Amino acid sequence: MPEPTQQLSPLAITTPDVQTRRLRWAQGILLLFHVTGFLGLAFSRNPSFYLQFVPLNLLLTVGLLFAFQPRRTPAFWSFCLMVMVVGFLVEVVGIRTGLLFGHYEYGKTLGIKWLEVPLMIGVNWLMLTYCTGILARYLPIPNILRAVVAALLMVGLDICIEPVAVRYDFWRWQYDVIPLLNFKGWLAVSFILQVYFNRVEFDKRNPLVAFVYLVQLLFFFALGMLL
Repeated sequence: MPEPTQQLSPLAITTPDVQTRRLRWAQGILLLFHVTGFLGLAFSRNPSFYLQFVPLNLLLTVGLLFAFQPRRTPAFWSFCLMVMVVGFLVEVVGIRTGLLFGHYEYGKTLGIKWLEVPLMIGVNWLMLTYCTGILARYLPIPNILRAVVAALLMVGLDICIEPVAVRYDFWRWQYDVIPLLNFKGWLAVSFILQVYFNRVEFDKRNPLVAFVYLVQLLFFFALGMLL
């Protein structure tokens, strides 16, 4: 008796296509927000209208990243919480002492503050640590070197962010001078967080990460060139 012909289930056939469509939609949404923000900040007579959406854009980006994180386990959520708390507390120490990054203060753009630090800053540390940590995983090198590479990626993005942040009241530096200590402090804190990232056991793959890092880099680099 002939064997029945094996057929793939509809789920097996459509799942990759569905995932691809979801990814394209997420990329499109992020691109729309960043292009709109870029045009508004660069050419609008009222950039304050667009600046009010900065916290929303940050939350949207992190939310979309989480949507593409495989198997959001308790270990993953504990990692997220730890990085946000550490990132926030590091900024509190930085604001109050000037020892980590230099003397600076936060403006109104990043939203609600507690202890003189916007609550969104912890979310920002999480987004950057997560994205750069996953990007570094593509390199066939030991974890300690991956931590170095990821920390350098974070500092590289911060270099692009700084002129824009100062111009649009994200934060302000004493004497309007960005100190070298800021980048040294960023590198040190980023490296510690990346070592922690490599030690926590969760699935470190996300198809949206590279796009998020690239669109952020281009957004701040292009705005910085127009200042």
